[in-house]
Amino acid sequence: MRVNDLFCGCGGMSLGFQRAGFQILAAFDHWKPAIRVYKKNFSEHPVIDFDLANFSFHADKSVFARFNPEMIIGGPPCQDFSSAGKRDESLGRADLTASFALIVTTIRPTWFVMENVDRAASSQAYLNAYKVLKAAGYGLTQTILDASYCGVPQARKRLFLIGELGGIDEAVQPYLQKNLASRPMTVRDYLGTSLDIEHYYRHPRSYLRRGIFSIDEPSPTIRGVNRPVPAGYPGHPGDTARISTTLRPLTTKERSLIQTFPPDFVFEGTKADTEQMIGNAVPVKLAEYVAKCIQEYREKGPISQLPLPNKYEFKQLQFQMLADIFA
Repeated sequence: MRVNDLFCGCGGMSLGFQRAGFQILAAFDHWKPAIRVYKKNFSEHPVIDFDLANFSFHADKSVFARFNPEMIIGGPPCQDFSSAGKRDESLGRADLTASFALIVTTIRPTWFVMENVDRAASSQAYLNAYKVLKAAGYGLTQTILDASYCGVPQARKRLFLIGELGGIDEAVQPYLQKNLASRPMTVRDYLGTSLDIEHYYRHPRSYLRRGIFSIDEPSPTIRGVNRPVPAGYPGHPGDTARISTTLRPLTTKERSLIQTFPPDFVFEGTKADTEQMIGNAVPVKLAEYVAKCIQEYREKGPISQLPLPNKYEFKQLQFQMLADIFA
């Protein structure tokens, strides 16, 4: 299928879907450091600097429609939902979930895939987007996947909302569940002994949480920050090793590998920007897993055509969502 990637970042979701056989037509983002990295790694299609937060379905429809995508994918920025963030929808980034829904319901591709942190499922912004997408005639599959069961050596839980125009609710769910691994993937499973360490430090959000992990377990969630071992780290009962002179955090490159970017994927820019785009990315193999499950569903069915909603009612919902955003 022909795909547009919104909020593409440095390209984790694009690469995963591409590896599953989907054709990326164009990608969109508004963060220049990530756009530069995306361009370095994807020369066969454009990445467009576009402020998705200010999408207007009257003025901007042609920006997306000209590519005639059969599918729109994307991970609206999640900081306002994230456990590592302030969990405050009023800060504005939650509105990007509404922007994603407005673009999808304006362009009306056959499929869409939206990714976010698992706690976004209980947010008002997500629930509003869900209602609009449902009213637009999409059969919706909602699931929370742990990346470590999807070919990623990382305990990273993410929400996926998958929509098929005229489809059946939860139709893709059996494929998403049956293809899960029987056990979580560890860092050693994926990288062997190439890190040349047995334990590493990941700075906790609070010293009530542990900071030292073994390569014989999945990595904790790769975040947008990467700090050295502080002199005052007190240790934690859950740590897999003691503080020592050889204990270190993962390097930027190692973090990208745990996000399942290939070794030859090119990153450039400041260290802070690079760490942020790696932490923000959808793990490549998690995106590939979801894409392959959709492909399997398309090949094996079931397929159902449901009546589309009354156009007047649908437009009213769109206008109400816009009113909520700009109120």
